[in-house]
Amino acid sequence: MVSEINYNQLVERALLNVVRDSINHAAKHGLSGQQHFYVTFKTHAPNVSIPSHLKERYEDEMTIVLQHQYWDLIVEDDFFSLGLSFNHRRETLVIPFDAISAFADPSVQFGLQFNIDGGENSAVTEDGDTSPFDQASDEEKPAKKEEHKAGEVIALDAFRNNK
Repeated sequence: MVSEINYNQLVERALLNVVRDSINHAAKHGLSGQQHFYVTFKTHAPNVSIPSHLKERYEDEMTIVLQHQYWDLIVEDDFFSLGLSFNHRRETLVIPFDAISAFADPSVQFGLQFNIDGGENSAVTEDGDTSPFDQASDEEKPAKKEEHKAGEVIALDAFRNNK
């Protein structure tokens, strides 16, 4: 018996590879110019390792910003780890790629959103006003640009065969 190709799963893996490759590029070469990443992840997903005070503060999701002040960025097949400063204390975070619910590089208006509960993925671009990454603290958010660019949302649902 031949099973059907699970395109949703293939797309999910491909999109997570974009995130993995982007973070790996930053680990090897750093980020240039205005480039920075927003990474939103489920704080209680399996194998997420963050300090308990952050798990208490961010009960469901947390957004981190990789831009100027991060340390020891290491990328493995299933996760990445890095050091970030919270209230002037350096903390180490370990984030499995499967725990990521959103990823964006606003400097080039690129982003991905994941429904990590086994559903849909959407490619999104930031529009300057509304961002799926608004849960970042004021300390973590970069200043808004004066220039206002409209973004486009590309839903993958149009290409799915829902039976």
